[in-house]
Amino acid sequence: MNSRPIAVFDSGLGGLTVVRALRQHLPHESIVYFGDTARVPYGTKSSPTILQFAEQDCRFLMRFGPKMVIVACNTASALALDELTQKFDLPLLGVVKPGASEAVRQAHGQSIAILATEATVASQAYPRAIHELAPRTPVTQQRCPSLVPLIEEGRSSDDPIMLMLLNEYLDGIRQLDPAVVLLGCTHYPLVAEAIARLMPQANVVDSADATARWAKQMLAQMEILSLSTDPGRLRCYVSDNPQRFREIGGRFLGQAIRDVTWITPEQFFTDDSSPPANPSPASFAPAARVA
Repeated sequence: MNSRPIAVFDSGLGGLTVVRALRQHLPHESIVYFGDTARVPYGTKSSPTILQFAEQDCRFLMRFGPKMVIVACNTASALALDELTQKFDLPLLGVVKPGASEAVRQAHGQSIAILATEATVASQAYPRAIHELAPRTPVTQQRCPSLVPLIEEGRSSDDPIMLMLLNEYLDGIRQLDPAVVLLGCTHYPLVAEAIARLMPQANVVDSADATARWAKQMLAQMEILSLSTDPGRLRCYVSDNPQRFREIGGRFLGQAIRDVTWITPEQFFTDDSSPPANPSPASFAPAARVA
């Protein structure tokens, strides 16, 4: 059981920020990542569609015999995690509760602002999770529909268009004078530096890092941490456009992705429970410390 991989899925590239944090906190764990790039984004889909996609993603990852599945998509965590937990007999972890918990810890009873996709905001998952821990904490949410495509275009924290857009979104939460700005999308850590500059009075909380620390704690409590002293291995699978994933994904992971395996619809939807053919050895990038 200890040597089984951690499985991680997202609608596309954003979940690689969770993988990056996992490799910092759990460098000896192997990871299998699935990015559903053929159906990205999830943030604009209906709840039934998101649930269907998330269940299909989990079923695909079950072929690798994981010891844990991390739903590294805020939208799927918000809308599908409870039902996935009922359908799959293994530990599942989303990004909402860890992020909310860390936000509450750093807010010290003061207000929290959440930046997220339209579907995540509409789900009210973050306010619910925060108020379960701190019922009187003021919470506001801000939809940021244009951030994901701009981040995937490669626009950085110093890009004038990115800064202009962030300023516009942050204007919607400044009146609350939040103590914490919670990044409710796994793409947003790539512009966390800009958000911190534009909101200097607030702590910026990354749910990806909080999720990795929760995963480590859960595995330790279940006594299934990897016993290996070697760096863990990473395998990446996508449902479309592996070249784009390879080129852009390195920015999210913090290091180059040398190979990605494309899963065709026939492979993805097959009833065969065996894993797809393993990629070449070059795709198993050794874990590395990431600043």
